[in-house]
Amino acid sequence: MSKLAFLGLGVMGYPMAGHLAKAGHEVTVYNRTREKAERWVAQHGGRSTATPEDAAGDADVVLMCVGNDDDVRSVSSRALTTMKAGTILVDHTTASALVAREVHADAHKRAIGFLDAPVSGGQAGAENGKLTIMVGGEPAVYARAEPIVSAYARAVTLMGGPGSGQLTKMVNQICIAGLVQALAEGLDFAMRAGLDAERVIDVISKGAAQSWQMENRAKTMIADKYDFGFAVDWMRKDLGICLAEARSNGATLPVTALVDQFYGRVQALGGGRWDTSSLLRALRAGK
Repeated sequence: MSKLAFLGLGVMGYPMAGHLAKAGHEVTVYNRTREKAERWVAQHGGRSTATPEDAAGDADVVLMCVGNDDDVRSVSSRALTTMKAGTILVDHTTASALVAREVHADAHKRAIGFLDAPVSGGQAGAENGKLTIMVGGEPAVYARAEPIVSAYARAVTLMGGPGSGQLTKMVNQICIAGLVQALAEGLDFAMRAGLDAERVIDVISKGAAQSWQMENRAKTMIADKYDFGFAVDWMRKDLGICLAEARSNGATLPVTALVDQFYGRVQALGGGRWDTSSLLRALRAGK
């Protein structure tokens, strides 16, 4: 088993690090809020440290899951100062391809491997060890890290060179945004038409309209409950990354840009921490 460090114990990182401990690895954790790291140790064993430098110094593989580009730059730069040559840094944050390439270049100068490895599957996927992980980096580094990250994944795939994992995650978020808005509009239409919305979903989910969002979020949307995973604030961060990348590569994302604005309406309703299916509440608020 490996000596690992996990940096960032949010709603995703906390259970992901837990799966590593359950797999038998020796895990050291760091979190900006020290109390959460101590709670993790009380639950899973291992140890916690006060700084990323201390957590990373003795690790074979350092994994991180933080908030945004600035967090990635800050935490990775500190961890890399104490990591040994030949070790690996894996970043599970959803961030830009630009920052992934920056960190890869910094790690490469130090003879440290780096993988950008954002995840999909939400909090439930992290807790159940069923995440989908899309990876950018060098094949030899990926081959060494894949058995470790598989502890919390149902699928791990190398997509290409540095930044490719982040670019693939952008595609994921673009597709989700359109699907959730379409589902919200369909449910709002059904309700205004006087239909039994649950019965409608039961019927159409057996046909071509079926999707993960429909199967997992339609009933809670109908019940007007939005505390089931990935928050609107984080989705807007992700969509901002997608739109910025599109301006760079020439892609046209009219639906994504529009849904990003709709999420802005949800935030204006006080829903920044509601899950992403809360697009329906914004539509119902206008009735």
